Amino acid sequence: MESEPVYDCNKEVAYLREYLQIESQHPYPDYGHCVDFLMKQSILIGIPLNIYYPSNKENPLVILTWEGLMPDLPSILLNSHMDVVPVYPDKWSYAPFGAEMDKEGNIYARGSQNMKSVGMQYLAAVRYLKNNGAVFKRTIHLSFVPDSEMGGRFGMRLFAATPEFRALNIGFALDEGMPSPTEEIPVFYGERNVWRMLFKFVGTSGHGSFLLKNTVGEKFYKLLSFIMAIREDSIEQLKNNPDLTLGDVMSINMTRAHAGVQCNVIPPNMIACFDFRLPVEIDHKEFENRIKQFCEDAGGDIEFEYEYKVPKISPTVADDSNPYWACFKAAIDELGLKIKPQIHYAATDSRYLRALGISALGFTPLNNTTLRFHDNDEFVPAKVFLKGIDIYVKLLTDLANLPEIIEEVKEEEKEGEKEEEEEEEKEIIKEELVPEMKAEVKEMKEEVKEEVKEEVKEEEKEEAKEEMKEEVKEEVKEEVKE
Repeated sequence: MESEPVYDCNKEVAYLREYLQIESQHPYPDYGHCVDFLMKQSILIGIPLNIYYPSNKENPLVILTWEGLMPDLPSILLNSHMDVVPVYPDKWSYAPFGAEMDKEGNIYARGSQNMKSVGMQYLAAVRYLKNNGAVFKRTIHLSFVPDSEMGGRFGMRLFAATPEFRALNIGFALDEGMPSPTEEIPVFYGERNVWRMLFKFVGTSGHGSFLLKNTVGEKFYKLLSFIMAIREDSIEQLKNNPDLTLGDVMSINMTRAHAGVQCNVIPPNMIACFDFRLPVEIDHKEFENRIKQFCEDAGGDIEFEYEYKVPKISPTVADDSNPYWACFKAAIDELGLKIKPQIHYAATDSRYLRALGISALGFTPLNNTTLRFHDNDEFVPAKVFLKGIDIYVKLLTDLANLPEIIEEVKEEEKEGEKEEEEEEEKEIIKEELVPEMKAEVKEMKEEVKEEVKEEVKEEEKEEAKEEMKEEVKEEVKEEVKE
C-alpha cells in the first residue's frame, strides 16, 4: 500500500507501527512480544526497566523509570495498557494487526486509538527529552500494564496494592482518555462507579396456560419498569442539557437474562444482570436502599448480588487548589489547546490510583480524529500522533519540575500536626495514667511495708525462739547439775 513518504521515514512512527503489529488481543494477548519490544526501547532510550507479576507469569507489568534529581519527591506516572480488545477481521478493510498506513498517513490497527499510540507518545517524549539533555527534579515512571480491557484483574488492580507500587511514590498520573473528532480534547478527572448486579427472582411455577400470580415474569417486568425509568430520565437529562456528558448521568443496561427450560412451563426462577454506571455524586447506600425497595415493590422474593462493585471513589480535584492540575492546565493553555474537563463514562485503571488518593487525569492527545475506539478499521493519523508527542514533551517538562515546596510544605504541616498530636497524647497520658500509676505505686508501697513488717515479725520470732532455746539449755544444764 502506498503511504505518505514523510511518515515512512519517521522513527517514532516506525516504532508505533512495530508495537501495533503485536497481537495482544484478548482472550490470549501476546504480552511476551510486548515485553521484548519494551526492553528494546529501554535500551535505546537508556533508562532501566523492571517487570512485575502481580497475579501470574502470564500477565507481566512493565515499568520504565527515569530517575529525577530529587527522587524523594512524589513521582510522575505515565500509564498505558498493552492489551487490546478482540477484532472481527472480516469487518476490517485492512489487516487488524498489519499497521498499514494509507497515503494520507492514517495507520490502521487495533490499539491505534486505545491505547498503544499513547504509550508510544510517552516513550517518544522521554526519548526526545533525554536525547536533548533534559533533567528533572521528579522521577518519571512509564507503566505498561496487562488486562486493562478486562478491568485490570491481573494488572493495576492487584499491583496498586503491592509494596512495589508504593515504592514508586507516585504523586500524579496521566492515563488514557479518548480521541476527539473535534479540536477539543476531553480530560477525565474522575469516573462513574461500576455496579454489575445480578438479580435472582423466585415466583409461582405452573402450566403455561394459567394466569398465576407472583410469577417471575411479572416481577421481572415490574422491576425492569422501575429501573428503565431511571434510564429514561438520564436520556432526558442529556437531551435537555447540552452541557452534560454521558459521564454526568447514570446509565443502566440489562446485559444478561435467563429463565425456564420449556415454553409451556412457567419457571420458578429467573436471573437478570444489569450494568449500572453511577455518577460520582450518587450516595451509594441510598441508591442501594432504593434498589431494595424496587425489589419489594415488584413483588418480593427478589434478591440481588454484585458480580462487580466499585466503591465510591472521589474524583481528582480539577481546580487550582490542586498543584498538579494547575501545572497541567497551565501547560495546556501555553500550548493553545482546547480541553473539556469531565467525568469519564467508562472505566480505566485510573480508578485504582484515585482510590489511593493519587491525582490522575485521563488524557489522549488525539484530536481531530474520527472516533474508532473498539471499532472496526481503528486508525490514528500519523500527523496527530506526532503532534501528541510534542504535547507530552511540554507536559513532562513542567510536571516533572513542579517545585518541591508543594510537598515540603504539606509534609512540614503533617509533621507539625503529628508533633501536636503526640504532645496531646502525652498530656492525656499525664492526666489519665500518671495519677493511676501514683495510686498503684502507693498501693505497692503499702504492700511492701506490710511484707517487711511480716518479715520483721518473723525475724523477731526467730530471735525470740533462739533466746528461749538458750534459756532452756541453761535451765536444763542447771537441773542436770543438781
